[in-house]
Amino acid sequence: MTSSEASTQRIPPFVSLGSARAFVAPAITHDYSGNHTAAVAKTAGMASVSRETSVASSGNVLDSIDDSSPIARELAHENKRRERLLGRELPKPEKTRIFTVSNQKGGVGKTTTTVNIAAALAAAGLNVLVIDIDPQGNASTALGIEHHADVDSIYDVLINDIPLQDVVAPCPDIDKLICAPATIHLAGAEIELVSLVAREQRLRRAIDVYAKERAKNGEERLDYIFIDCPPSLGLLTVNAFCAANEVLIPIQCEYYALEGLSQLLKNIEMIQKHLNADLVVSTILLTMYDGRTNLAAQVAAEVREHFPEQVLGAVVPRSVRISEAPSYQQTVMTYDPSSSGALSYLEAAAEIAER
Repeated sequence: MTSSEASTQRIPPFVSLGSARAFVAPAITHDYSGNHTAAVAKTAGMASVSRETSVASSGNVLDSIDDSSPIARELAHENKRRERLLGRELPKPEKTRIFTVSNQKGGVGKTTTTVNIAAALAAAGLNVLVIDIDPQGNASTALGIEHHADVDSIYDVLINDIPLQDVVAPCPDIDKLICAPATIHLAGAEIELVSLVAREQRLRRAIDVYAKERAKNGEERLDYIFIDCPPSLGLLTVNAFCAANEVLIPIQCEYYALEGLSQLLKNIEMIQKHLNADLVVSTILLTMYDGRTNLAAQVAAEVREHFPEQVLGAVVPRSVRISEAPSYQQTVMTYDPSSSGALSYLEAAAEIAER
C-alpha cells in the first residue's frame, strides 16, 4: 500500500461495521512449462478470504467454512465480534471525561492505545482531544499532525502560557478529532517546570480555560480528552495526573509489565493524596496479547484477578497492521479498519464509552 492509497481510507462508523464477507476469485495455478491457467471453482460460492481483510460480496464466507479448523474458528469468532458492534451508537458522557494514558514502562502501547481509542470514539461522532506530552511526539505523528521545532506545541502551553486553543490542530483523517502536538522542546520542559509557579497544575488550568473558550465561542463540548504520557514519572506525567479524573493503563502481557504496575499504582496513590483527590484508575487494557503463549494467558489472568472491575474485556493482540499504521501517519482505524487490531480497539472504545 502506498502512502497516497493509505490516506484515502477512512474508518467506518460503528453503524456500518459489517461482518466478514466472501471474496470470490479464480485460483491461479502455474505449471513448469511457463503457462498460467485459471482454475474454475468447482463449487458455487467457494471463496478465498483474508484473515485480516473483509471484502464486500453477496454472501457470507463463514456460512460455507468448516469451523473445525483453527483459522475458521477464529474467523467465526471475529465475525461475531463485528456483528456485536453493528449498529451500536456510543453514548455521550454527561461531562468531559479526561484520561491520562500512563505506564512508566516503555513499549507497552501507551501511544498506540491513545490514538486508536481516540480515533474510534471520534469516528462514532464524539468530540475528542488528544494531548501529546511525550517529547517523542509519536501520538502527533500517528494523527498526521505537524510537530517540528517551529510549531507551537503543548510545550508553549506549559512553559510560555500560550492558550491551548492556539495549539490544537484537526486530524486530517478523522472528523471531530483534534490534537495538541508535542515537539522536541518538551525534552527540556521537566527542568524548566521546576522553577514555575503551580508547576503541577499548569496543564489542568490550560484545559479549563480551553473548555470555557469553546463554550464562549459556541463550539460543542469535548466529550473525551486523552493525555499521552512519556514513559516516566516526572513533572510532565504529574501534570497529566493532576489534569485528569481517570487513568487508563495499558499493560503488555509480559512479566515486566506486572512488575512496573505496582510502582505506578503507588505514584498514583501519592497524587490522589496530595494533588488530585478525584483521580481514579478506571481502565486497564491488555495489549500485545499473543494467544499462542502460556505466559500471555497467565499475565492476563493475574491482572484480571487483581483488578476485576478495571480490566476491559477487549484485548489487543500483537498485530502487524497496528505497527505499520504510524509509518503512514495514521492510526490502524484508518490504515486498515477491517484488521483484528482495529476491531479490538473498537471494542475497547465501546466498553469505555458505555461504562
